Amino acid sequence: MSEETIDGTNGCSKVRTGTQNEAALLALMEKTGYNMVQENGQRKFGGPPPGWEGPPPPRGCEVFVGKIPRDMYEDELVPVFERAGKIYEFRLMMEFSGENRGYAFVMYTTKEEAQLAIRILNNYEIRPGKFIGVCVSLDNCRLFIGAIPKEKKKEEILDEMKKVTEGVVDVIVYPSATDKTKNRGFAFVEYESHRAAAMARRKLIPGTFQLWGHTIQVDWADPEKEVDEETMQRVKVLYVRNLMISTTEETIKAEFNKFKPGSVERVKKLRDYAFVHFFNREDAVAAMSVMNGKCIDGASIEVTLAKPVNKENTWRQHLNGQISPNSENLIVFANKEESHPKILGKPPALPARLNGQHSPSPPEIERCTYPFFPGTKLTPISMYSLKSNHFSSAVMHLDYYCNKNNWAPPEYYLYSTTSQDGKVLLVYKIIIPAIANGSQSYFMPDKLCTTLEDAKELAAQFTLLHLGSF
Repeated sequence: MSEETIDGTNGCSKVRTGTQNEAALLALMEKTGYNMVQENGQRKFGGPPPGWEGPPPPRGCEVFVGKIPRDMYEDELVPVFERAGKIYEFRLMMEFSGENRGYAFVMYTTKEEAQLAIRILNNYEIRPGKFIGVCVSLDNCRLFIGAIPKEKKKEEILDEMKKVTEGVVDVIVYPSATDKTKNRGFAFVEYESHRAAAMARRKLIPGTFQLWGHTIQVDWADPEKEVDEETMQRVKVLYVRNLMISTTEETIKAEFNKFKPGSVERVKKLRDYAFVHFFNREDAVAAMSVMNGKCIDGASIEVTLAKPVNKENTWRQHLNGQISPNSENLIVFANKEESHPKILGKPPALPARLNGQHSPSPPEIERCTYPFFPGTKLTPISMYSLKSNHFSSAVMHLDYYCNKNNWAPPEYYLYSTTSQDGKVLLVYKIIIPAIANGSQSYFMPDKLCTTLEDAKELAAQFTLLHLGSF
């Protein structure tokens, strides 16, 4: 595979040539004046653009683009994304073969341009029958650190992380739900930049790095989602965390009603956190100010505004620590919250990954049971007559999706390997027979699981993402 040097506006840059049209790329660079360079598996167009002065655009100006045809390159993509505004930087992820990897990141000069790109280009038909997906991308500056001794305090963890990595800004440590004097066995480390976090992850990720004699687990934490200010101005639900397991919904409601009797509509408690719904936003904001830091049943609580569910963006790929499964529907059902808090997935019996957010979203659909009375009339029904929001499991959702497209059911093939500490790790490969002869012959996630159920769920989530169902 050859590499040729192309003269750009700002000097020389390397562009891998092969199947792509080199002349078209040269013409694009000449027309726009942008530089182009390939490094670390990605090709950068711009960053900064010609004549740019000052710092890069702020957080929230970048979008993620998925489902790009593998033989499509900047000469076709850049003109499409320029429709939304001025591009600061276009990063196309590249394979060693010279094909693209099916996704890219586009940074605009303003947040408004990024939002416009999402509105006009999400589900845009880039080629006949080929629709791209566009959503917001956030640079992740936070790492998840697992297997930390539970007796360690925040200050000790912060000092230790500063010793072994550079650019540490803060650590977030949550107390155990059952013993507030101990942590939960994990922490989130905030770095000054995405680059600093990436360098730290690269140093710690091999799985042999130890803190206090313990081999730690390291991965990207889910970035805290951003909600526009206009939406947050309508929120009248408070998120309350660090509650005692024994604290009841009635106690929480009574405590929050003290500053203004009758202001609380209802309370929903899940293990050691709760959502407090108010009739009026003004009362919610006032209660947040009064109750934050107060003690309930001996526990000092944290109170913030809850962030609304984004119904349009449910699942996004966890790519290079920049975007990940959105937390809107990853409600933390932590029945085993101290055993392994980093499992991806949505089933309530599994410990979903805690993402370090101070304001997780309230559940969109309350999952509960109702009494079955003798004599209740039952009607036979097929699962395929239901709507997709009746399925909380990605495995069931994938089966439903295939049926709706008149495809044969998905085929699951199980594989295993052994971790460094002797654990059996599992992964499923999924084949969709109806499309197996197309550009994607099978689907397999890049994460291994310790349980069969988690492996199957993760594989189904991965497949749905690439099919565009999530």
